[in-house]
Amino acid sequence: MRIAVNARFLLKDRLEGLGRFSHEVLKRMVLAHPEHEFLFFFDRPYAPEFVYAENVTPIVVNPPARHPYLYVIWFEYRLPALFRKYGAEVFFSPDGFLSLRSSIPQVPVIHDLAFEHYPQYVSKAGARYYRKYFPRFVHKAARIATVSEYSKQDIVRTYGADPEHIEVVYNGVSSSFGSMEEAALDRFRQDEMEGKPWFVYLGSMHPRKNISRLLRAFDHFKKNDDRGYRLVLVGRKAWQVKGMEEVYESMEYRESVIFTGRIPDEKVQPYLAGARALVYVPLFEGFGLPLIEAFQCGVPALTSSVSSLPEVAGDAALCVNPLSEEEMAKGMHTLADNEEIHARLKSRTKERASAFSWDDTAGRCWNCLEKVILDRA
Repeated sequence: MRIAVNARFLLKDRLEGLGRFSHEVLKRMVLAHPEHEFLFFFDRPYAPEFVYAENVTPIVVNPPARHPYLYVIWFEYRLPALFRKYGAEVFFSPDGFLSLRSSIPQVPVIHDLAFEHYPQYVSKAGARYYRKYFPRFVHKAARIATVSEYSKQDIVRTYGADPEHIEVVYNGVSSSFGSMEEAALDRFRQDEMEGKPWFVYLGSMHPRKNISRLLRAFDHFKKNDDRGYRLVLVGRKAWQVKGMEEVYESMEYRESVIFTGRIPDEKVQPYLAGARALVYVPLFEGFGLPLIEAFQCGVPALTSSVSSLPEVAGDAALCVNPLSEEEMAKGMHTLADNEEIHARLKSRTKERASAFSWDDTAGRCWNCLEKVILDRA
C-alpha cells in the first residue's frame, strides 16, 4: 500500500504541537510497517532526519503552504495531481487538512476546533478558511482521529459527525522529559534561579493561551509571597502578543518573570523538573501536552477547568476557571504553601503520565488508518 502523508509540520528544531505529534507518530508508524511505502509530502526543503526509513519517499511540494490562499493551492491542486503521479492509495494528515478534490480515502487528525470557539484569536483569513473547509474535511474523511474525548464530542456537536467514525488517539509524552537528580536540580536552582522557587509555563504564547491573565494572577500572588517565587515562561511568542507585552510592562513584579524563548527539550527539562508546579491555564485546548510533560517530570499543575484539560489532568492538577485571575492566584498560593495538597498531587503525577505514550498514540492512529486500508482492499 502506498500511503500519502502530509509532512509539512516536520520542521527541524521547530517541533511544537503539530510538529511533535507528526514526528512521534510518523516515525513509529513507518518503522512498524516496512511492508508499506510512505510518501511524505513536505512544503519546503526537509531535514534528512525525518526520512525515518527506506520505505519513506520524501517529496517537496511548492508553494510553502503557510497561508489560507496557499492552503487551497497546495491541498486542492498540487496534492491531487501528485497522488495520481505517485499512485497514492490513502492519505493521512496529522494536522487535519484534507484534499477535497482527491477521491482517495483520507484520514485526518483533528486536534481541536479552537477556531470555531475563539475565531478572534486566528487571522481573519485563517478563520474564514478553517470555518469553511473543516466541516467539509469532517464529512470528506473516511475516518477521523482526534486527541481527546472532549474533542471527539466537540466535532460531533459542531459538525454533526458520526461518532462511530471518530477514534480518540490521545497524545504521548517524550522520553526527554523526566525526573532529575536532586544534586543537578540544586545546581540549576543556584546557577539560574539564585536559589529561588518558581512556577513554569510551557508552550507557545498567543491569546488563547491566556498569558495576560496568568501574568496578572502572578502579580496578585506576589503581593503575599515571602519566598521570592519566579514565573518562567518557556516557549516562543507566536502571534497577537502585544496585549501580553503591555500587561508585562505594567506588572508590579515583572522582575520576577523570565521569558526564555524557544529552547530545546533537553534545556527545558530542568526548568520543568525543578519547578514547584506547571501553570498552564489556556482558554481552550484539544489536549494540553505540557500537562503530561510536567507530570512525567513529577511536577503537578495548575490548569483550566474547561475543554479537554480536566480530562487530561486527571487527579494530578488543580483546575481553576481560566477567566478568574483571583482563582488562578489562589491556586498558585495553594500549590506554593499547602504541602499536603502539593504532595498529594505530586504523588499522582507519574501514574497519570504513564497513561499516555507515543507508542500507544501511533498504534491507535495506525488502527484508524488500517480500517480504511482494509475497507479499500
